[in-house]
Amino acid sequence: MDKTLLFKAFTAELTKNLELALKAAQATYDIATHEDNKAENKYDTRGLEASYLAGAQAERVRDLKETLGIVSALKVKNFSAEDKIGQTALIKIDFNNKESWLLFLPKGGGQNFTFEGQSIKVITPESPLGELLAGKSVDDSVILNGKEYVILEIL
Repeated sequence: MDKTLLFKAFTAELTKNLELALKAAQATYDIATHEDNKAENKYDTRGLEASYLAGAQAERVRDLKETLGIVSALKVKNFSAEDKIGQTALIKIDFNNKESWLLFLPKGGGQNFTFEGQSIKVITPESPLGELLAGKSVDDSVILNGKEYVILEIL
């Protein structure tokens, strides 16, 4: 897999998600501040609920902007079979006889995207699996919640 193209695809996915989140944040802000959402009595919480949602949407926008900035600034490293897992590693693992791809990044954990027909999940060193995989090599395995993950390849 060409990691330069992979990172371009991931950046494009983040950009698309950011645009959607910005639209959603604006829409929820408009709802929260609309005069129809003023409380009619002390039990009417429509406006309050809409403001909570607007706040969560704004937080999502901030998180995506931060992730996009960090990913855009990363120096992509191509790993060899002898290298240990580190930042920007693309990891092929075997889990229950099923192969999966993980992208090891400092931010953006939980994001999923498709590249060259492969589903790729972003993990961070702070995640339980990321913490276990950091510094491991090809053919190493880790156990999380009683389940074994075998490292097949690192790119």
